[in-house]
Amino acid sequence: MSLENLSPAKGSTKGAGKRLGRGQSSGKGGTASRGHKGAKSRSGYSKKLGFEGGQMPLQRRVPKFGFKNINRKDYRGINLDTIQDLISDKKISKELKIEQLIELRLAHKDDLIKILGRGKLDSSIKIFAHKFSLSAKAAIEKAGGEAVNI
Repeated sequence: MSLENLSPAKGSTKGAGKRLGRGQSSGKGGTASRGHKGAKSRSGYSKKLGFEGGQMPLQRRVPKFGFKNINRKDYRGINLDTIQDLISDKKISKELKIEQLIELRLAHKDDLIKILGRGKLDSSIKIFAHKFSLSAKAAIEKAGGEAVNI
């Protein structure tokens, strides 16, 4: 092995190929393999996203419908049976705060929480949430607990 024998590993380098647009004698002069006229032959050409060669693009052909309310508030729903399971597993006792729901991975940090009325609550508990359904609030108060809106 000597310096004159050294060469790059096979497949590690790519030949640049012929330089385009450097006169007729280069073999790639004239139109430089871009064809004649049209946007693709010009310098600075880049195909726009969704461009279909001048045909009306799909996103403009398809009808738009529906309504997105920008003021919508999404609530994370938590049912009473889930809360009863937490009480049964002794993960909560006297009160249920949003921080505990986050720790128990029932909600995320910025979630708005609504307590829903599916299931039955056996023990009295003070629950803090952003909203309560009427059936959930009635069930909590019937069990001797308290529903506190934040």
